[in-house]
Amino acid sequence: MLDYIWLIPVFPLLGAAIQLFFGKRLLNKAVSAVSVGLPGLSFIWAVGCFIQFLRLPESYNHVFLKHLYTWLPAGAFHLSNGTAANLNINVGMQLDPLSCVMVLVVTGVGFLIHVYSTGYMAHEGGYYRFFGYLNLFMFSMLVLVLADNYLMMFVGWEGVGLCSYLLIGFYFHRKSASDAGKKAFIVNRIGDAAFMLGMMTMVVTFGTLDFHSITEAARSGQFLMGSGVITTICILLFIGATGKSAQIPLYIWLPDAMEGPTPVSALIHAATMVTAGVYMVARSNALFALSPKALALVAGIGAATAIWAASIGLVQNDIKRVLAYSTVSQLGYMFLACGVGAYTAGVFHLMTHAFFKALLFLGSGSVIHAMSGEQDMRKMGALARKIPVTCWTMVIATAAISGIPPFAGFFSKDEILWQSFAGPYGHKLLWTVGWITAGLTAFYMARLIFMTFWGESHVSHEAEHHLHESPRPMLIPLITLAVLSAVGGFIGIPKSLWGSEWFGKFLEPVFEGNPVVPPHEFAHSMEYFLMALSVVTAFVGIGIAYRMYVKQPELSDRMEKAFSGLHKVLLHKYYIDEIYDALFVHRVKNLGSLLAAFDLGVIDGGVNGVGWSGRMLGIISSWWDKWIIDGLVNVVAFVTRLLSWPARIVQTGMVQNYAWFITAGVLIFMAYYFAPFRAFFAWLF
Repeated sequence: MLDYIWLIPVFPLLGAAIQLFFGKRLLNKAVSAVSVGLPGLSFIWAVGCFIQFLRLPESYNHVFLKHLYTWLPAGAFHLSNGTAANLNINVGMQLDPLSCVMVLVVTGVGFLIHVYSTGYMAHEGGYYRFFGYLNLFMFSMLVLVLADNYLMMFVGWEGVGLCSYLLIGFYFHRKSASDAGKKAFIVNRIGDAAFMLGMMTMVVTFGTLDFHSITEAARSGQFLMGSGVITTICILLFIGATGKSAQIPLYIWLPDAMEGPTPVSALIHAATMVTAGVYMVARSNALFALSPKALALVAGIGAATAIWAASIGLVQNDIKRVLAYSTVSQLGYMFLACGVGAYTAGVFHLMTHAFFKALLFLGSGSVIHAMSGEQDMRKMGALARKIPVTCWTMVIATAAISGIPPFAGFFSKDEILWQSFAGPYGHKLLWTVGWITAGLTAFYMARLIFMTFWGESHVSHEAEHHLHESPRPMLIPLITLAVLSAVGGFIGIPKSLWGSEWFGKFLEPVFEGNPVVPPHEFAHSMEYFLMALSVVTAFVGIGIAYRMYVKQPELSDRMEKAFSGLHKVLLHKYYIDEIYDALFVHRVKNLGSLLAAFDLGVIDGGVNGVGWSGRMLGIISSWWDKWIIDGLVNVVAFVTRLLSWPARIVQTGMVQNYAWFITAGVLIFMAYYFAPFRAFFAWLF
């Protein structure tokens, strides 16, 4: 199966092709069978490849490489140090412990979300189009995590960006959805530009974009710790990660992405795509290990994003927006782990987060489904008896994300907090931010649960008559993810809790070989104390939420009035969108309007009140618009018209002309092959 590892992404690609080309002619049942069945095959193949990977002999050195073909034979050139190099970009796939984790998460969680979508989207228009985009996304994400070089990773990186745009704006008739799709696409282009610059710098530094070759070069000792060029590469790559994984300052697209269907939020904006930046930083660990400054930046941005987004989530009332800011915050945790050198802890939290956050989003979709589309938690309450399966699966996910033992999130989050305190690049300030964020997380997630499922009912009379539990295709993925959220952390139980740390040992070959930085020395008692402190903090956050939204609901109103200024700032997300609009969006619009005004003014004979510099600017703008912009368009049109001239003579669009050509062709054919006709034409002409 490993020799055919390329089938893992090909299966969903085939599903996307069928839906996007022929799906309109298929019944919904056929669309479901193809669009769910092929990702299911992809998951089965991924499991088979994983089992065979575990059985590989030691000679493979924990890496299986499959070269498919040479994509870009760029040829010889000189590196920045003057040495000669030969650049060839291959299409190949790499399976190692890190990509194994990612492939199983993408295919496993992705398959469950596809199953859920058959129930959630059953009565929506564009059913085939939705599944076509979803399958295409899964293909792109699998290319991203299976690629054996940065350029092929970037192909998948851009593919998931395209699919994100298409799926966020799926309800394109709704302006807010189309605007959210454009916002996600544009913001991600900023990060992607930095990613491309990072790859270009890699090429002139290493002469390759191959993961294995770059890792070997970084660990060979030819680059000093803190090397300027390595730091530059790492920072550029991390800027790309801040866009894709929604970190400060490029996080603003993710909350608006909730305009898409809820399964999209679960798959793309919780379990897979937004973790691509974390995966890329972990994959580039050999480079980041040589740059303490870049690691400090990663840890600082991650910690700041974690507490920033968590504070916004405290007061949001849209159930999906609370989860959106929670996702941004949890991604900050993952980057915090990578920044302190605890890549294993970051990837561990990536995996457990995929389980419980996908469950939370799918659970919120089940609530919205029961509430006939309502997403405001202030209009819910007392739903636990009406939709019990949805309620208790979401309670499990909430316990997991809050860090309550023995649920999955406890083990992964506690490992991040411990490493941020005692790890080689840890710092007490980083731990403090992470600890406070853990308390905030427990509060706002408990608030979501209590406002939705307990307390007084605020459901409208009309919606109450339609309350019902979701259909089986939606409940089965919820139950499966609830089981994973409950027990998924057991594979990474630390030694301090008498565990085997199997997950860390499995990933060890990917991260070993980096320069050794001695960890801070602390007694085991300190680890147990911090562990107990984080659990107590989580219970305190849950207890406060219970009192404010169940026992004394009027207390929340009093708190809101007492801190009205702070509440307003948090409710408006620190006004960051308004600040960005004022600094960037509106300024670009104003510049375009100004140039257009000057342009029109010059053509019409001048603009009143415009000075000499303004007129010159108008003349330049007019010349550029007329001769460069319009000129390029006109040149393309002229060339197209010129090259199409022979075809336009024949393709007239008139049936009688086509009949005449057919008749003439038949006569010429007969004249060529039959002697009597040749004699007749010879006599005639």
